[in-house]
Amino acid sequence: MVNIHWTFSSFPELTVDQLYEVLQLRVDVFVVEQKCAYRELDDYDRHEETRHFSGRNEVGQLIAYARLLPPGLRYPEGNLGRFVVKADFRKQGIGHQLLQTALQEISRCWNKTPIRISAQDYLQAFYAKYGFIRVSDVYLEDGIPHVEMMKESE
Repeated sequence: MVNIHWTFSSFPELTVDQLYEVLQLRVDVFVVEQKCAYRELDDYDRHEETRHFSGRNEVGQLIAYARLLPPGLRYPEGNLGRFVVKADFRKQGIGHQLLQTALQEISRCWNKTPIRISAQDYLQAFYAKYGFIRVSDVYLEDGIPHVEMMKESE
């Protein structure tokens, strides 16, 4: 089992190297691996309330990441997005750890707010295990089938 060190950072708290690693991981998976040309960089990353959630292994390598957006920025609800685990570290339960810890942080930062996600269609069952309910038909986002899912506040 991989020992992971989790950190939450605002945009100004990220070092240049940390930001580079986050963007590299996101582009490696969402653009290159999934063969999807889309606008990866947006102003949501720099919003003062956005939380960048990183997981690093014992040697400091970034292996997991998620971006948490406050209510009212992208959706009226809080938003969990850019959810990614590095390819070499998948199928080891890291995605579950990432999601569980991200949900705790969302609850801590924005207590009593529901969460909306735009999930890749094939991941519906994964998110459903954590209380997310599908609230849209399947739609294409950047050429990949997605669904919107909601989780009520706890």
